[in-house]
Amino acid sequence: MWSRRIALWAAVLPVAAVVTWDAPQLTAATPAPPAAEHRWPPVKRAAAAPAVVTRSAWGADEDLRHEAVTYTGPARAVFVHHTSHPDDYDCADVPEMLRGMQADHVHRMGWDDLGYNFVVDKCGKIYEGRSGGLDRFVLGAHTTGFNMDSVGIAALGDFGDAGDVPAALVTAIARIAAWKLRPGTDPRGRVEMVSTNDDSRVPEGDPAELHVVSGHRDIVQTHCPGDALHAELPAIRAKAAALRISAGR
Repeated sequence: MWSRRIALWAAVLPVAAVVTWDAPQLTAATPAPPAAEHRWPPVKRAAAAPAVVTRSAWGADEDLRHEAVTYTGPARAVFVHHTSHPDDYDCADVPEMLRGMQADHVHRMGWDDLGYNFVVDKCGKIYEGRSGGLDRFVLGAHTTGFNMDSVGIAALGDFGDAGDVPAALVTAIARIAAWKLRPGTDPRGRVEMVSTNDDSRVPEGDPAELHVVSGHRDIVQTHCPGDALHAELPAIRAKAAALRISAGR
């Protein structure tokens, strides 16, 4: 059964929404300092950390990584993605799916690791994505032009048709947003960010006003995260805000 699902995924992969690498920059004209100098200490969270399946637990191949991890400032925005896998996968197969996705991002996309900071399955389980430490803000490869000071969360599945999105998945994304957004940020609000390249809807150096919790398609020309999941973004914002309010932050 799993081999059939792998084949289905392989079939949709060429037309899937592709995330793009955004080289770390402090400004449009000034390159980021070396990774060793670009590290922030752990920060206090605005909401408690959810349970996260670590890379070692799902079997990430650390031998695929050859570059130093780059860290960003505290997250000002969250971008929600889908992975374009068929929606009928078994949650027990997710670790294998993640290993396949990591290998694809390295070997086909040319990145050094998984692009997303976190991955969530339809059963509501949260997985650590890109390496770097859960207590810091890791520069991902998820939303071209806006990877700095943001977190990329990918939902395993396609969610392309109008219909129900598992409530557990919606809640899991909200929990990550409530935890990772910098203190004082309202997940229901908006934020201004500056594009670092010309590959999004916004030219390099220009500002963009975005929802604090946005979909990939809101800033990049793509179908991602699928119609059904994109329609759940207001609920994700509301849930994340409620978690922050209940935490008293």
